[in-house]
Amino acid sequence: MTALAGAAAVAVALSGCTGTPSEARTPEQVTGDLPGDTVEQLRGAVEHAMAATGSSGAIVGVWVPWAGAWVTGLGTTGHDTDEPVTTDMAFRIASMTRPMTCDVLYGMVEDDLVELDDPVSKWVPSTPDLGDVTLKQLCDNTSGLGRSANTLLGNVLRTPEREWNAREVAAAGLGKDRSQPGVAFTDSDTGYLLLGLALQNAASETPAALFREYVTSPLALEATALPGRKAAAPGEPALPGYYSDEADREAGCVAPRDYTTLSASFGYTDSGAVSTISELGVYTEALAARAGEGGQLAERWSGAKPVSTTSDSWYQYAGGTFIAGSMVGQQGSIPGYLTSAYADIENGLTVAVVLNNSAAPESLVGYLAKELAAIVSKVPAREGETAPEYGLPWSAEDYHQRIADRAVCPIE
Repeated sequence: MTALAGAAAVAVALSGCTGTPSEARTPEQVTGDLPGDTVEQLRGAVEHAMAATGSSGAIVGVWVPWAGAWVTGLGTTGHDTDEPVTTDMAFRIASMTRPMTCDVLYGMVEDDLVELDDPVSKWVPSTPDLGDVTLKQLCDNTSGLGRSANTLLGNVLRTPEREWNAREVAAAGLGKDRSQPGVAFTDSDTGYLLLGLALQNAASETPAALFREYVTSPLALEATALPGRKAAAPGEPALPGYYSDEADREAGCVAPRDYTTLSASFGYTDSGAVSTISELGVYTEALAARAGEGGQLAERWSGAKPVSTTSDSWYQYAGGTFIAGSMVGQQGSIPGYLTSAYADIENGLTVAVVLNNSAAPESLVGYLAKELAAIVSKVPAREGETAPEYGLPWSAEDYHQRIADRAVCPIE
C-alpha cells in the first residue's frame, strides 16, 4: 500500500464553505508502483533539478490515484558521504506553512474567534496603520505589504541558531513601500508573520498549539509541526540541508554550508513548519480536496488573483496557495531546503518534493513539482481502474528547460 493510500482514512472533506479540516474522506488511491518507464522519467527530472541546485539529495512523492505511486529518496545526505537519503527523513516545508496558517484562520472563523474582515490592527495593536488590511487579505497575499526575508537573510545565514521575534522579522517588511490592499497579489512573507501574530493574540494560544488543533490533529499527522524557537534539526532522522554561498558559488556547489540546525522562529507562520514526504503528501491531497467544491473552487479560493500581469491566466493565488490549472499548492525556500507540493482538486493527483540546497530561486522547485505532475498526468490506468479525462496547461519539457535556465550549479 502506498504511503498516501495508507493514510487516506484521515484525508478530509469540505466542511461548510470555509474549507477547514473536519471529517474523513477516502481517496481512491490504488496500490502498487508506477510503470518503470514513468519512474525513469521522474527520476531523471529530479536528478536534473538536484544538479541545477547543487543538492546532494532529494525526497520525492508522486501519487496517481488511478495508476500507483513513487515515493523515494535520491542521492546522499551530503556531497562528502555515501549515506543514502531515505523517505522517513524530516525536512522544512518552507512556504507550505502558509496554507496551514490559513487553515488556522478559517478554523478560528468557524469557531467565532475571529472574522475574515477583521483589520490586522484589531489583533496586532502595534500596527495601527494596518486598519485597512484584513486577515483574509493576509491569507490571500493581497495585503500590499513588502517582503521581510530578503532583508534579513544574510543575518540568518551568519547566525542560524539565533531566535527571532516575529514582530522583528515583520518590521523589515512593514518598513518597505506598500501597494493598495485587496487589489493584486503581492508575495509577502510579512503578511503571514502578521497573520500568525493576530491568530495567536485572538486565541491566546501559541501558533504551534493552533497548528496542532486545526491542522495536524484532524489529519493524524505526527511528524508535521511548527517547531519552537530553539535551534534544532527538523526532526529525527533529518534530511541535512545546505546553502551554496554566493561568495563562492562554484565551490559551494560541491561544498555547501550546513543549515540543518536552524531556529524555526525566523520562518514562523510563513515558512517555519516541518514534515516528512508521506505526511506532506497527505496534507496536500487533503488541502486540494477542500479547495474543490462541485467542480468549482471553494469559497476560500474563489477570489483568486493573477500572480502577475504577465503570468498565464491559469496561474493564480488565493487561500494561501498558488492555483495552477486544476492543482493547488506552494513552493518556497528556507535556509537548507527547497520544497514544493501540489495536488489536483478534481482527481487527487499529488506531488511533493524537497531538495536539500536552498541557493537557487524558490521558483525552481515549483517548476520541478509541475514537471513531475506533467509527466504522470498521462499515465495509463492500472488494470481495473479508469483514468480521468485529464490534462494540464503546461508540458514537462517546458519546466525542464526553465530549471536549466535558472540553474545555479553546473548541469552535467
